[in-house]
Amino acid sequence: MSTDQIQKMMNTDQMQKMSKDSMDMAMASFGAWTKNAQAIATEMADFSKKSFENSTAALEKLMAAKSPEKAMEVQSEYLKSFYADFVAQSTKISELYADLAKQAYKPLEGAIAKATSMK
Repeated sequence: MSTDQIQKMMNTDQMQKMSKDSMDMAMASFGAWTKNAQAIATEMADFSKKSFENSTAALEKLMAAKSPEKAMEVQSEYLKSFYADFVAQSTKISELYADLAKQAYKPLEGAIAKATSMK
C-alpha cells in the first residue's frame, strides 16, 4: 500500500468516527429533550387536573354558602390556594426546563471542548 492509500483510509476512518460521534451526540441530546419534555407535559397535565378538581370543589362550597361573607371567605381561600399552587407549579416547571437545557447541552460539551482545543 502506498502512503496516499494509507492516508485516504485514515481520513475515511476518521470521518466515519466523527460521523458516528456526531450521531451519538445528537441522539443523546434528543433523548434528554424527549425525556424532559415528557416530564414537563405530565407535570402540566397533573396540575391542570388538580386545578380543575380544586376549582370544582370551591364552586360547590361557594354554591353552598349561606351568606355573602361566607361566599367571600370561600372565594378568598380558593384564590390563596390557587396562587400558592400556581407559584409552586411555576417553580417546578422552570426547574424542569433548566434540567432540560442542561441535559440536552451536556452531550455537546465534549464536542465543543474538543473543537476549542483543536484551534
